[in-house]
Amino acid sequence: MTQNVLLITADQWRGDCLGVAGHPVVRTPAIDALAAEGTCFLRHYAQAAPCSPARASLYTGLYQMNHRVLRNGTPLDARHDNIAKALGRVGYKPALFGYTDQAVDPRTTAPDDPRLATYEEVLPGFTAEVKLPEDNAAWFAWMEARGHELPADPWDLFVPAGGRPELPSTQPPRFGQDETETAFLTEAFLDWLPDQPKDTPWCAHLSFLRPHPPFVVPEPFNALYDPAVGPGFRRAASPGAEAAQHPYLAYWLERTAGSSFCFIGEKDRPVADWPEEAFRNLRATYWGMISEVDRQIGRLVAGLKAAGAWDDTLIVLTSDHGEMMGDHWTLGKFGYFDQAYHIPLIVRDPRHPDGFGARVTAFTEAVDVLPTVLEATAARRQGPADGLSLQPFLRGETPAKWRREVHWEFDFREVESGGPQRALGLDLDDCSLAVIRDDRHKYVHFAGLPPLLFDLREDPDELHNVVEAAGYQAVRVAMAERLLAWRGRHLDRTLTGLSLTPGGPYDARA
Repeated sequence: MTQNVLLITADQWRGDCLGVAGHPVVRTPAIDALAAEGTCFLRHYAQAAPCSPARASLYTGLYQMNHRVLRNGTPLDARHDNIAKALGRVGYKPALFGYTDQAVDPRTTAPDDPRLATYEEVLPGFTAEVKLPEDNAAWFAWMEARGHELPADPWDLFVPAGGRPELPSTQPPRFGQDETETAFLTEAFLDWLPDQPKDTPWCAHLSFLRPHPPFVVPEPFNALYDPAVGPGFRRAASPGAEAAQHPYLAYWLERTAGSSFCFIGEKDRPVADWPEEAFRNLRATYWGMISEVDRQIGRLVAGLKAAGAWDDTLIVLTSDHGEMMGDHWTLGKFGYFDQAYHIPLIVRDPRHPDGFGARVTAFTEAVDVLPTVLEATAARRQGPADGLSLQPFLRGETPAKWRREVHWEFDFREVESGGPQRALGLDLDDCSLAVIRDDRHKYVHFAGLPPLLFDLREDPDELHNVVEAAGYQAVRVAMAERLLAWRGRHLDRTLTGLSLTPGGPYDARA
């Protein structure tokens, strides 16, 4: 059965912040209900951060070392296939509601092409029904049409009525729960859905910005969670002790200012210097933002059912990357900690009720989404992909051979400013790291800085680097060898299965 495809991404969502994942505080009833009629992957990881590199892996099915989108603004090489192109080749007309954060390949454009001034272009293959990049112009126009008088700076809609607090608070913005960007995109999709032909499958990508910063959420979600309630933060006893773990972590802690995440009066104060109350207020707000998105997921499901599309639609719900949210004295998505890469994944394939309600604890990766969707739609990727199809899990099966580890990469170069290069004494191409993580250990290899090793059984909070400890030298070598083998197996294989012979090209992968 050919079926519709609905790919939903919610930006900057930690994998532990779901009711179905067992979070002790966060409530996500709509997503939990979706998981009950689908398959939930509890140990799912992004391949990179921030947004552009992470999404490049999601959309192309390639590890960062192959697609080479390193930062927001790194162009995506036009030679790479992607999920929208592949679905388009089998008759779908992929529609976008939101954004994809992919910079155009400058070798394919004229020198004066306006797309060369932004990293927020639309992934080739998608038609933007509603384009909502970071300027929020479409949402601001929608808000004005609803009767809001926009401030001179429209972003002041996010500032509480009482003005900017000195430090993070749980005060709501100047709009209601039915007026969020998430509600705006949900409404646009629900308006679009009834007009789709009944005899042709459709494909839509809803790319929600939240719970990405700015960390602010309207009533009642701003007060849904008590800041005083919740687990302790996973971090060292002080920012100084945290910074001693590694030079790159020290650099990040020093440079991360609160104004990057919320509308506050303290613009230059490092996040690491915030009091406990500030972190807890921000975390309660972040959890409220998750519940606000969950409400809109409920609207989407109700809309699919009302349109008669629920049992004909493959649904994938995931994120691009995670969020530190106070752990290790910091915010955002960076480096090597699990919190920045562990993300949700729920897949509902209506053809496979045997997988409904399953909770998969095998390691899965963002690159697995593309082959999963393509197998479900009989589409094929042009060229190799690094991921594995999750269809066996959706059928309620456990593959006999599956990965026992996950990997991710992070590139911290700043091409324009050169900040990390100067601060850490590194060349441009030294500013990268790669991670291999299994059930017991996690090894982090830097191109130009010392490595890290964590024993996750003894140190689940990743506070003690044992890379030089005498009892871990064999583990260090073994993890480094496995990381090198992973890279060797997955390096660009576009033409490596071909050989030109007297009888013509021979393709070993055909």
